[in-house]
Amino acid sequence: MDTSALKKELVDLVRAANDMTTLEGVRVTALGKKGRITDLMKTLGALSPDERKLVGAELNVLKDEISDLIEKQALELKKQELDARLANEELDVTLSVRPNRKGSIHPISQTMDELVSIFAEMGFSVAEGPDIEDDFHNFTALNFPIGHPAREMHDTFYLPMDERETGESQKKLLRTHTSTVQIRHMMKNKPPIRMICFGRCYRSDWDMTHTPVFHQMEALYIDKNVTMGHLKGCLSDFVKSFFGIDDLPVRFRPSFFPFTEPGAEVDIGYWKENGELRLGKAPKPENQKWLEILGSGMVHPNVISSCGLDPKEYQGFAFGMGLERATMLKYGIPDLRSFFESDTRWLSHYGFDPLNRPNRATR
Repeated sequence: MDTSALKKELVDLVRAANDMTTLEGVRVTALGKKGRITDLMKTLGALSPDERKLVGAELNVLKDEISDLIEKQALELKKQELDARLANEELDVTLSVRPNRKGSIHPISQTMDELVSIFAEMGFSVAEGPDIEDDFHNFTALNFPIGHPAREMHDTFYLPMDERETGESQKKLLRTHTSTVQIRHMMKNKPPIRMICFGRCYRSDWDMTHTPVFHQMEALYIDKNVTMGHLKGCLSDFVKSFFGIDDLPVRFRPSFFPFTEPGAEVDIGYWKENGELRLGKAPKPENQKWLEILGSGMVHPNVISSCGLDPKEYQGFAFGMGLERATMLKYGIPDLRSFFESDTRWLSHYGFDPLNRPNRATR
């Protein structure tokens, strides 16, 4: 088989192609499924073994040569096209740049930074822990008894168990509170302990005041001779600094939590003026109202024992609050659900300028 005539014909077609569309047509004509060279390759089956070997090698050489030639021609055409654009197109460098929108710091991130700043002055450090927890760290170590309602499926997101895992303590779940970080920190560190932690928590709940995922802040102080007075002093200073109100009324109400003894809810004072909520001391005592903002208490001896410490030697206090609730109160955000709707208009309104924002409360 003499392929020289076919080669000359195809080479002339490639070199004559003066744009990418024409060159693509030549490629299909030569190498496509129904191309000239492809058709010849299909006839190899009718030849004898010796002829097939000879002709097949010759056709493969022709195919490679035409492919290389087409590729080189394509590069040349692209270069010519670019040269033509550079010669003809103009750029007006005097035009104004496109406007760029500056991002905003999310209110939750802002609140976290403020809390870090406030508690750092009290000697607290930041600790972290995993979102996926086991039953021991989330419930057992925190003195939740078997059968406690918080362990039930209607309140907790449990994960499928591995076939090798058995028993209540092996259950995996999305943490329902950041108290798990306190447990892990106490088990890995020796007193004195002063730590705060932040993070997402997960509970099966959804309405105007609850979401399946929310953020918590918790604090823990473990040392010798710690009393309820230390807790009250720490929390009083904290809320006054966070809300920027020196005479902010603070009230402690007895309450129950499995992991504290005694436990207390913490309220701050407010009053209403022209239908708006005002934090602080009411001008008239009869108008003073109270708003719950966090839970607290002395760490239960069972919790201290679960972490390998002697409750007769060490005591401590802990408290925690929802970050969304605190942020809503401080910055006047009316709806909890808006934190999770990813609306950039909302973030532009309530967010903070990254280059000009407070790192703590200002009074």
